[in-house]
Amino acid sequence: MNFWGLILKLTGWSVDITVPYRDKSVICVAPHTSNWDFIMGLLAYRSIGRKASFLMKEFWFFFPLKYLMKALGGIPVKQNPTQSLTSQIIEDFKKRSHLNLAVTPEGSRSAVEKWRTGFLTIAYNAHVPIQLGVIDFSNKKVLIKEEYIPTGNYESDLKNIREYYSHFKSAAKYPDKFIA
Repeated sequence: MNFWGLILKLTGWSVDITVPYRDKSVICVAPHTSNWDFIMGLLAYRSIGRKASFLMKEFWFFFPLKYLMKALGGIPVKQNPTQSLTSQIIEDFKKRSHLNLAVTPEGSRSAVEKWRTGFLTIAYNAHVPIQLGVIDFSNKKVLIKEEYIPTGNYESDLKNIREYYSHFKSAAKYPDKFIA
C-alpha cells in the first residue's frame, strides 16, 4: 500500500476504479459540491498508481506553492484573449503523450442547472474517452466504473452523462447543491 492509499484507509475510504488506465482521457467528476472532492479524488487516483492533471487558476502557481501544484498535476489556467481555454487544452492533449485531465462539469461547488460542455468538446476533439468519476461521501468511496465515448452531439452526450450522474445525488458531500 502506498502513502495515498494509507491515508484513505486511515480515514475509512475505499476505491473502486475499474475503468482501464488510458494514456489520455478526460475524467469527469460529479457531483462537485465541496473542495474535499479534489482531495479525495487525488488520494484515490494516486492510491492505484495513476496520475491525473487538473486545471487551476494561474493565481495559485506562485513560489513556492507552484512546485507543489505542478507535482500534484496542476495545470495553470492563463487568461488568453486570443485562444479559448478549451482550445488550449485540446492542443495540450495533442502535444502530450500522456494526459488524464480531471474536470468538474458543474464548474462550481454551488447548485447549477446548466453544466459546462467544455469537457465534451475537449474529449471529442482530442479523441479521448470520458471516464465518469464519483466521490461518494455517503459510502466513503471513490468510483470510476464507466467510460463514455463522446459522439460530438454535445446536447445528447450531456443528457446521457447527466442521466448517469442523476443516480448519485446522495453521494455528494452536500446533496442539496447537486442538480443532475
